[in-house]
Amino acid sequence: MQVSSHVHAMRFPFQLEVAPGKIVERFAYAYLVMGGKICLIDSGVAGAVDVILGQVRAAGREPHEVALLVLTHAHPDHVGGALGVQRATGCKVAAHSDDLPWIEDVDLQYRERPVPSFHVIVEGSVRVDVRLEDCGRLEVGDGQVLQAIHTPGHSRGHVALWHEGDRALFSGDAIPMPGAVPIYDDVLASVRSLRRLMAIQGADLLLSSWDEPRYGDEIGIIMRQGLEYIQQVHCLVLAHSARHDSSDARALAGYVLDDLGLPPVLMSALFVRSIDAHMQAREQPDLLQE
Repeated sequence: MQVSSHVHAMRFPFQLEVAPGKIVERFAYAYLVMGGKICLIDSGVAGAVDVILGQVRAAGREPHEVALLVLTHAHPDHVGGALGVQRATGCKVAAHSDDLPWIEDVDLQYRERPVPSFHVIVEGSVRVDVRLEDCGRLEVGDGQVLQAIHTPGHSRGHVALWHEGDRALFSGDAIPMPGAVPIYDDVLASVRSLRRLMAIQGADLLLSSWDEPRYGDEIGIIMRQGLEYIQQVHCLVLAHSARHDSSDARALAGYVLDDLGLPPVLMSALFVRSIDAHMQAREQPDLLQE
């Protein structure tokens, strides 16, 4: 669907088999930016190329016009369809250098960060042609420009993108969603990154990977809720660590998951990594203190 003058949004549902017979339904968004050339932001999961190219044609364009695929980060629901897109369009791939090893070698990523159904939703490795730098500019043609914003925390090389022309902010997975499992490797970096996004002036459209497009006043609300959710989880981690005299991230993750009202099926190694990130910041009880 078209969400602004130059941006089209695509929603990709997928499933993770977190245990034999136990399925978790997920989705991720990817976006097309239509300029003189076409830029694709994230690639969804394996098989997404058919939907992506269908959207390109529905907009009156051709697949060969997709010149650049920008990966906000290396995680499987963002790079899963990249190989198919690259093969179908011949596009170049752009990403931050800190996430490059996991994009160019997805087997390395799986060994270091195993995710259920990883090889079902990821088609394969792709070469990164363009290394994104903080504040770097990507020319999309017809005056359309994307500015990269390094927003580490969810991953080391996570980037958001600012499209000033459409006043659109592509936030990737930088903004935690209350009621969902929080995922980050560095909680303090996540807070700093989120504050940086909140400081952007003039955003009228927020395009996240985990949420529907948000407009106007909703944007600030969503970001504040994300910060508050990080602090809520932090308080729970510190409270359970003191109550149980424990620094075992897996045990603490179980307590926190229960307090958040999330089902046990959502317990994962990724959530344990997030809890460990909170433990690494335990000397700072208030993460939101300026």
